[in-house]
Amino acid sequence: MRVARRYVIAGRVQGVGFRYFTDEAARREGVDGWVRNMADGSVEVMIEGDLESIDRVEAAVRRGPSSARVERFDVEARAPTGRTTGFSIR
Repeated sequence: MRVARRYVIAGRVQGVGFRYFTDEAARREGVDGWVRNMADGSVEVMIEGDLESIDRVEAAVRRGPSSARVERFDVEARAPTGRTTGFSIR
């Protein structure tokens, strides 16, 4: 089953390789979407793919890279678009 989710991750998540870490996890799982830094210091992730792959990516980004410190992790379910765009860093 294809699902889509939006994450907003806050804490020490900019300047620590969080976007590249997320990109690697997403590409490994073959999901679509993007990751970007936000002006408020958080990181936003939009992701779409099969449920099991999304769950594995979510588990990874809840931890983040070793130099990150995730203090807040917000999850929002979205309607899947069905588009296969790959994953990118914005």
